[in-house]
Amino acid sequence: MRIRRPRLPRTRTGRRRLVQGVMAGCVLALLPVTWLYVSTAGRLRTVADVPRTDVAVVFGAGLWAGEPSPYLANRLNAAARLYEAGRVRVVLVTGDNSRDDYDEPDAMRAYLTAHGVPAGRVVTDYAGFDTWDSCVRAKKIFGVDRAVLISQGFHIRRAVALCEAAGVTSYGVGVDAKHDVTWYYGGTREILAAGKAALDAVFEPDPRFLGRREPGVADALAAADRPAG
Repeated sequence: MRIRRPRLPRTRTGRRRLVQGVMAGCVLALLPVTWLYVSTAGRLRTVADVPRTDVAVVFGAGLWAGEPSPYLANRLNAAARLYEAGRVRVVLVTGDNSRDDYDEPDAMRAYLTAHGVPAGRVVTDYAGFDTWDSCVRAKKIFGVDRAVLISQGFHIRRAVALCEAAGVTSYGVGVDAKHDVTWYYGGTREILAAGKAALDAVFEPDPRFLGRREPGVADALAAADRPAG
């Protein structure tokens, strides 16, 4: 069976329309990325200059043999530094626990407590299956109205844009990452993920799992307000 190769239009008008169609497709493909950059203008900070905020949100980034991957460890290190500097009082870790043998949030909690964050200041969200779910759950389940978001630079704009769309006033801290294969894959993936992010922001779908409101963040903040002793 012979496969016919596509033929270019033979007329000048046909070729012009083809070029116009390709250009229009490129513009449409880049619109979501443009939205991410415009909607997050002025919202990105560093660990040193991010506004003081009650809650930091750390997004999951995979486990290696049950321990945070290097990318996730970098996010958690930034959260620990923010807590140590007094810029945040509670850390909400959100990730995937859809299987018994895979538990991002508890691995994140263990890492933070091993790096100086008291266990009572770490709140776990076990149903942060993607960025939109994590943002909506931060707002609707944990009652977070304002937060510092922590992720890699290639992901942080999408996180800020989606949390803003979910009703969480957000500042983003993009942590450093080695420009390895994972980094390039993540950056390329973000171009495609921007389209889904735009749809999520417009249509506001329910998360895969919502559930009942949880008092974890409020309880942790209340405990932080109590005098030591």
